[in-house]
Amino acid sequence: MALRGVWCVLLTCLFYTSSADKDFFTSIGQMTDLLYTEKDLVTSLKDYIRAEESKLEQVKKWAQKLDVLSATAIQDPEGFLGHPVNAFKLMKRLNTEWGELESLVLKDVSDGFISNLTIQRQYFPNDDDQTGAAKALMRLQDTYRLDTQTISTGELPGTNTDVTMSPMTVEDCFELGKIAYSDADYYHTELWMEQALKQLDGGEESTVDMVTILDYLSYSIYQQGELERALDYTKRLLKLDSAHQRANGNLKYFEYQLAKQKKVEVEEGLKEKEKREREKREASDKKGRPADYLPERRKYEQLCRGEGIKMTPRRQSRMFCRYSDNNRHPLYVLGPVKQEDEWDRPRIIRYHDVLSNSEIEKVKELAKPRLRRATISNPITGVLETAHYRISKSAWLTAYEDPVVDKINQRIEDITGLNVKTAEELQVANYGVGGQYEPHFDFGRKDEPDAFKELGTGNRIATWLIYMSDVPSGGATVFTDVGAAVWPKKGSAVFWYNLFASGEGDYSTRHAACPVLVGNKWVSNKWIHERGQEFRRRCTLDESD
Repeated sequence: MALRGVWCVLLTCLFYTSSADKDFFTSIGQMTDLLYTEKDLVTSLKDYIRAEESKLEQVKKWAQKLDVLSATAIQDPEGFLGHPVNAFKLMKRLNTEWGELESLVLKDVSDGFISNLTIQRQYFPNDDDQTGAAKALMRLQDTYRLDTQTISTGELPGTNTDVTMSPMTVEDCFELGKIAYSDADYYHTELWMEQALKQLDGGEESTVDMVTILDYLSYSIYQQGELERALDYTKRLLKLDSAHQRANGNLKYFEYQLAKQKKVEVEEGLKEKEKREREKREASDKKGRPADYLPERRKYEQLCRGEGIKMTPRRQSRMFCRYSDNNRHPLYVLGPVKQEDEWDRPRIIRYHDVLSNSEIEKVKELAKPRLRRATISNPITGVLETAHYRISKSAWLTAYEDPVVDKINQRIEDITGLNVKTAEELQVANYGVGGQYEPHFDFGRKDEPDAFKELGTGNRIATWLIYMSDVPSGGATVFTDVGAAVWPKKGSAVFWYNLFASGEGDYSTRHAACPVLVGNKWVSNKWIHERGQEFRRRCTLDESD
């Protein structure tokens, strides 16, 4: 806009000069007017030069900042992006800020840069990516009970001090608040607008003005039923902008509603007033995240935090670590595998050091080019589709494409004693920002008769889950029905049966992958099916046996 104004002045001056009487030489007096015109042009030209220099200085500062950040990030890309704030800010930079830079530079810059940027932009994150990263931060905030200040400063539990993290700006906090507001999530709108306001009050410079933040804040608080606080923020807004139309309207409305409440309290008397105060306190206690579709949300998040684990000392005393040769399997007689009981009912076993670092890297190398948004099986149609409650990308690896995959499949068969020829291919998954998979069953229930019909191998009898990375914070596998939590350990695998020996589903195996707070979570899994196990795991007549 500033440059446009400069050009308007230049064009106006030129237009005026060209449209005036051409015989200036006949009058010195008139010629002196031209001197003043020229002086104005020079002044405008200097303004234009300053505007160009200012633009270039902005670009230079941006380049210097990104140069330092990129150099640090490239040293350990996974570690850097394992911090959710870094991942969110990357989404925001590429989706929003690089676009703003393009608009700034586009006025007068080499065609090479613009064409290169234009070509590269087709590969940039889009609005959905930025929104997804923002919602991931809010999910982490809720699951791990983090305050906005902790997230904004990046001081998350498990954070590696060697990882560079730039704190969230007022604009970043405001963006999170806006995304929550667009979903009518006034709880998170309030939290992030308050954080933006706090940083602004602390002296941080920002392109977002306080009036805008207060406008969002007062309305989100009002929507949660706190009239007095909403009124206070509205008054603060009007001190900054007394002509703000919406705020003036809200002021009258809030004052009217409060007066109406007080009038009712006077008429109802002391007992009713006490009752109303109690109801207010109860409403305040209940204030927070709106109820959602997941009835076990509270239990799930507790387990993710390491709380509410239901293992009594007596049961714990019956759980052991041992060396296992799987009934004297020839491969494991001299080199048995390390086996650890993680849980008793359902029985969950961890096998340590089942994959080497080189095997893990090979599997990741094979999977990376093929990673796609992870899907779930629709319980009605059986069709694979994406879901908001599964935030990861996955790839399927077949045994014939690399000897390492074939070796892993054979190792799973040797250790479990189950036939993997009818199992699904090895699935490799990498979780995203705040990546998770909410509580689910691996097996098909009775109301899903066609879940695995097209495979023709029966139901999923067992799950073999390999952890291919350590996770500094978060990312546990939790079993919500029984209160169990299993934490990732690189190179280890956990195994459990999804079905009883009778073929009936074991509903206590309902499990979830907790959101990754800090780090980069890689897993691979093998879903083993019923067919081929007839003589390896014999049936029983007792449904729960």
